[in-house]
Amino acid sequence: MSADFAERRVKMVDGQIRTTDVTSAPLLEAMLVVPREAFVAPGQRDLAYIDEDIRIANAADGPRYLMEPSPLAKLMQLAEIGPGDSGLDVGCGTGYAAAILSRLAKSVVALESDPALAETAMSTLSALGCDNVSVVNGPLSEGHAAGAPYDVIFIGGSVEKVPEPLLDQLAEGGRLVAVEGQGNSGVARLFLKKGGVVTGRGAFNAAIKPLPGFERIRAFEF
Repeated sequence: MSADFAERRVKMVDGQIRTTDVTSAPLLEAMLVVPREAFVAPGQRDLAYIDEDIRIANAADGPRYLMEPSPLAKLMQLAEIGPGDSGLDVGCGTGYAAAILSRLAKSVVALESDPALAETAMSTLSALGCDNVSVVNGPLSEGHAAGAPYDVIFIGGSVEKVPEPLLDQLAEGGRLVAVEGQGNSGVARLFLKKGGVVTGRGAFNAAIKPLPGFERIRAFEF
C-alpha cells in the first residue's frame, strides 16, 4: 500500500514542529510543501517523517544524515530568513534543507563535499523546480567565498566549532545558525554580524549528528 506522504507531512508539522515552539508561518508552509521523502533512498521513504536523524549516505569523509525535522526547523526559525536574503547551506547532503531555504530566501548556494551527494541534490532540486538553488562541490569548512557575502548561513549538522572562514562570509546583518558540540552537549547557536563584528549566543540544546570536515586538529600532548 502506497504511503500518503502529504498526510505524513501534516502530522510531522503538527506533532514534531509546532510542538517545539516553531511558529513562523512561511517556514511551516515550506515544510508542509517540500516532499521530505524525495530526499532519501526509495527503501527509506517510509522512514522519511520519523523524528530522528536519518542516515542517507556513507560519504568519503564520514556518514551523512538527514537532520531530524524539529531541530532543523528551530534552527531555520532562529535565522529569521527573509524573502530578500541570500543563503548558504553547508553540507546540503541530498538537498532537503536547501529546498526549504529555497522557499524562504531569494537565492541559495547548497555546498556539498561529496560529489555523489552533490549530484543527487542537484538532480532532486531541479526536479522539484527549486530554480533559485545552486549546488556546488567543495570543502564544507571553507564555505563558498565566490558567492559571499550571505545573509544567512545554515550548517546541516553539529560541529565542534564554527570555523572563521564561514563567519567571514556573512554579510553585514547576516546570521549563521549551527549546533556546536556533539550528543547531549550540543547547543544551537546564533551568530550575528553587526558593525563588522560577529558575536554568538546559545539558543537551545540540540542533539544532532555531526557533520564531517569540522574536526579540530588535536595538538600533540606529552
